[in-house]
Order: sequence, then structure tokens, then C-alpha cells
Amino acid sequence: MNPVEAHYDRDPAREWERLARHRTEFAVTCRVLDEHLPAPPGHILDVGGGPGRYALHLSRLGYRVTLLDLSRRSLDLALELATAEGIYLPPPIQGDATALPADFTEQFDAVLLLGPLYHLPEAADRLAAVREAYRVLRPGGYVFAAFITRFAPLRDVATHSPQWILDNPDRARQLLAEGTNLADESSAFPNPYFARPEEITPLMETGGFTTLALQGCEGIVAGHEEAVNALEGAAWAAWVALNDRLGREPSLYGAADHLLYSGQRPKSRGQVKDLSY
Repeated sequence: MNPVEAHYDRDPAREWERLARHRTEFAVTCRVLDEHLPAPPGHILDVGGGPGRYALHLSRLGYRVTLLDLSRRSLDLALELATAEGIYLPPPIQGDATALPADFTEQFDAVLLLGPLYHLPEAADRLAAVREAYRVLRPGGYVFAAFITRFAPLRDVATHSPQWILDNPDRARQLLAEGTNLADESSAFPNPYFARPEEITPLMETGGFTTLALQGCEGIVAGHEEAVNALEGAAWAAWVALNDRLGREPSLYGAADHLLYSGQRPKSRGQVKDLSY
């Protein structure tokens, strides 16, 4: 079994709960989607959407969302949660971001890649996933792709396991140099790829997309969000708006844990650029 599939199958609720804990990431991402998506209805493909946080959110707004993920148990949980809430979710599909169903060509108004690209350590696989997203979009459709930044895992170990850099010097050097920290399927985060901010736009444009925006999802609170995420009402809304604005500041890209790319397939039916990456 793919180690990423095994990881998410073991605890499918973990990702659902993660976005409840990391409310800023979810809220800022939703603001970006609202800014760029055409008004509902429309057909959205959520690739790697796990238990369906974004799929259910967009379904509530009136979009039709097809959810696709490696993890069968995550998809089952998404369907269970949708049913409990009375939301119609088309039957989720177990599949791979690098090889989407052949009959999906030009079927969607938007594609979400909010998980797969940071579980594809090979550059060729990341580009394949981007090109598959391009293929299944209608001309003029939108793509939203999430990346974990190169420095995010070091902030995490500084908080939770500061001894790690001494216990794992080779892995620490590999992480900084290559963005990878490969481990077996029992790892807390298998087959990761942590991107440098400057590589994201070239990757997406090589896949054929026109860039609309790049921004950090956490703004200035990455690693310091616990008190903010406990807020409600006007104070919460003010911090979401501030982090949305500051997340667009290029000088802060590397300080975010997640970077979100927004792009568009050109409206003309030209070919995807045939460039190496």
C-alpha cells in the first residue's frame, strides 16, 4: 500500500480535526476560494481532499464537488459527515493525483490540489499532478494548490522535538537541501516534500497555468496561532482579514507554514507547455 494512503487510512479523522485546530489556514484558504471562484453552481474537483473539509464547505455554498483521494477510509468519513449534515456529495472516488480518470478531461470549473503536492517528493510527479489538473479543467477554469514551505517542519520540531536536529543530522541536512524527509509508512508525515517559495510559480506555469496569486495561509501567526484560533466574533474576523492581507506579502512567504497558489487555465485551448521542470 502507498505509505501516504496507509497513513491517512489509519486515522481519517485526524485531517478533519487538524483544520479545526488550525482555523487560520482554513479561513484564509476559504477567503481565497471565495475571491476567485465563479459564483455557484459550478463543478469542482477536490483532489486529495481527504475527509472533505473543503468539499463540504463548498457544497454548502451551492457548488457540486467531486472528492478524490488515495485514502478509502477518508472518503468514507467524508460521505458519512455529508450524510449526517444532509449535504449531497457525489460518490467520492479513490484515485491518484498524478493519474486522474481519463473521462474527466475538461469537466471541471475548478480543481483543488490542497494536499497532494506536499506528498510527492519527486519533481516529475508534482508536475504530473499539475498537468492532470490542467487537463481536467475547462478552459478558463481555476486551480488552487497548497504547498508546505521548506522551513515549516523546522518550526514544528523547534516547538515539539528540539533534540531532533541533533538526533537526525543527515535528515535535517537533506530536509534543508532537498525538501525531503523520507520515512516509512509509520511516519507521522510520510513521503513529504517541502517547497521553497520561489519554485512554486514556475512549477504551476510549466503546467500551463496563468498565475493569479500566491500567499501564505497563516499570515504572521504560523507557529503562534493558538490564542488567535481560540477567538470568536469581531476579533477572529479581524485576525483572519489581517493574515489574509499579510499572507500576500512576499517577504513573509517563507514564514508561512502553507503557501496557496491560485491560477487559471487560459481560456484559449492552447497546448500545455512542453517544458522540463
